[in-house]
Amino acid sequence: MFTQPSRLYRALAIAEGITWTILIAALIARAVGVPAIVVTIGGGIHGFVFLAYGATAILVALNNRWRIGTAVLAVASAIVPYATIPIEIWLHRTGRLAGDWRLAETDDPRDRTWFDRLMRWFLRRPWALGALIAVAVVALYVILLLVGPPGGK
Repeated sequence: MFTQPSRLYRALAIAEGITWTILIAALIARAVGVPAIVVTIGGGIHGFVFLAYGATAILVALNNRWRIGTAVLAVASAIVPYATIPIEIWLHRTGRLAGDWRLAETDDPRDRTWFDRLMRWFLRRPWALGALIAVAVVALYVILLLVGPPGGK
């Protein structure tokens, strides 16, 4: 299903846009008298997908060797409602999402670093990579829940 970085990135970019819709709808519903729990649920869903998108953007940025500015823009696009979708289109059109997962070492000297070896190890074991990302996202999500919502309420 996600045999290419572009497919995984696109799925999370779209999911991020969908969860913005859920969160905004929940905020509107609360404003017209629906119980506040809808914002808690919508915010929780959005928060989880937000973190998963960020992790995916970082993974794809590392795999495709984006410049730091491109990676920061991709991750930061999740902050602005629906911005992940035009960013995904731009990344696709400019060729930054082209290519496959870097599973094999090439003649490129950058492929011989400890970091690239570790990344290839995880990319060859998607279950381990998925578990690592899931644990990181859940841990960050729990920390953010413990800290509380923005504004201290």
